[in-house]
Amino acid sequence: MLKIERVAKIFGGLKALNDVSFSLAAGEITGIIGPNGAGKTTLFNVITGIYSPSSGRVFYEGKDITGFPPEKLARLSMVRTFQGIELFSRMTVLENVMVGLHTKSQSGIIASALKLPGHLREERRIRERASYWLEFTGIIDLASTEAANLPFGKGRLLEIARAMALEPHIILMDEPAAGLNSRETSDLAELIEKIKDTGVTVALVEHDMELVMEICSRIIVLNLGHKIAEGTPREIQENEKVITAYLGED
Repeated sequence: MLKIERVAKIFGGLKALNDVSFSLAAGEITGIIGPNGAGKTTLFNVITGIYSPSSGRVFYEGKDITGFPPEKLARLSMVRTFQGIELFSRMTVLENVMVGLHTKSQSGIIASALKLPGHLREERRIRERASYWLEFTGIIDLASTEAANLPFGKGRLLEIARAMALEPHIILMDEPAAGLNSRETSDLAELIEKIKDTGVTVALVEHDMELVMEICSRIIVLNLGHKIAEGTPREIQENEKVITAYLGED
């Protein structure tokens, strides 16, 4: 599904990523973990076209996508969420998800401005699909609520609903449990499993180790820009390099 090949990213004299390589299998949940400053978000930014790598390549479904901009990747069914929730605060919950369906729209400016029948039919379909994803994420009852008035946890679910509205093949989630309480984190785990069950591949950057160990079939560990380990949750828990990276040497 996704192959990272010897990727490096340098900011000035700082190597945020250094010769990182791994592959993600289709239909799995893969965790990417590491201490603060390990390069996890930088890696996501390289994969999703926010940064261009200093060297190395990124392949998605067999296609070299290195340096593709985010909007092009969205059309190729790759989406992501962010550490900080990015919503259109003055739009309703439903409208936020409808925006996520823009890549599915075929109506031009004239059809939209004149509200031609084809545009109106398409708008109804988009509204129906947006409602489906709100139902999927459990926030359909908030459809008419302005996004600015959502509690933090519901805002996180809205961001995921909007990403899923593109019907992605892969979704990259950057610390989705950040700021959530234990109940919300448990609900998030169930939702991510539900997303995987639809056939979507999930890559997850997360600091909540309990969540990662519960739902990930494979885990990749970064430290100071290097990949230091890869394996099953049990293998990662017992890896001496990982223990040292998190706890230091005795």
